[in-house]
Amino acid sequence: MSEWPPKPPIEQQATTQPKTVTGQEWQLLEKAVLASVEEQRRARRWGIFFKLLSFAYLLFVIVLMGKSCSTGQKADGAPVVSDVHLAVVDIEGTIANAKNGVNSEDTNKAIKRAFEASNSKAVVLNINSPGGSPVQSDEIWQEIRYQKSQHPDKKIYAVIGDMGASGAYYIASAADEIYVNPSSIVGSIGVIMPNYGFSELAKKLGVEDRTMTSGEHKALLSMTKPIDPTEKTHVQALLNNVHQHFIDAVKAGRGKRLKADTPDIFSGLFWTGDQAITLGLADKAGSITTLARTLKIDKKVNYTVQHSPLESLLGKMGTSIGQGIGQSISQQVETQSQAKLQ
Repeated sequence: MSEWPPKPPIEQQATTQPKTVTGQEWQLLEKAVLASVEEQRRARRWGIFFKLLSFAYLLFVIVLMGKSCSTGQKADGAPVVSDVHLAVVDIEGTIANAKNGVNSEDTNKAIKRAFEASNSKAVVLNINSPGGSPVQSDEIWQEIRYQKSQHPDKKIYAVIGDMGASGAYYIASAADEIYVNPSSIVGSIGVIMPNYGFSELAKKLGVEDRTMTSGEHKALLSMTKPIDPTEKTHVQALLNNVHQHFIDAVKAGRGKRLKADTPDIFSGLFWTGDQAITLGLADKAGSITTLARTLKIDKKVNYTVQHSPLESLLGKMGTSIGQGIGQSISQQVETQSQAKLQ
């Protein structure tokens, strides 16, 4: 009896059997799959990037619209305000020649705009700073004095919050009046140059100082050498000279109100707000709100230079793009290396 269903001929069976895939064909198939996966990853990264870019652009437009609806701006970025107001300039943070802190370029620009604003009844420095660069502080002090001479009918006030010390007080001393909180930290009229010596420790550790100079005192105050008496005298004279500039500025700003006969007033010590009033370093206790109420001004407008949020946004975006490109290149190189090793 014949089998059912009948089997195909032997020749036909041989032709219908699945073909065995060789190792080379597997490598080609793997490369194609990896390339497809990498392309999908790249497309997904760029998709996320463009979504973030669109969101940032929309946020930037909203911020600009909000600013334009509130006060408006001149071509140089100064606020345009039709009402009588108190012009505020912030002195907040460390004073240094840096864009992310208090610097003389931005602060002087803000002070100039505040004085020149036709509807600003007075200018107030909103101070909360431990001080910093004596050069930057003096340049701001000089600008305040100049603007006062150009606008004798407009007073400038300093309001110290938590702290108005060292260079921050240097700036405050140029104001017509200084307001403080009873618990504010005020003063620190002095100059400091930190330095440490590790010469003995270096000897114990076997560390050899091989510093070479082309000037006798070029390695001034080296931390791995004992201090030279001549160099110490020179540096001390330098600090004393800068300190004297500070003292002269405070005396010029505060005048007869300053109890200059107090021995420690220029020693670098600092005091609370109420102590500062007693010493003549400050005039009254109060805040910006207190000052506005005293001057009978309802509106306050901040003239502090604000760098465009787009600048920091573009900086961050540039970093992100660089990282994304770097990761992409790294992944491509890794994939190609794996393909060559296989």
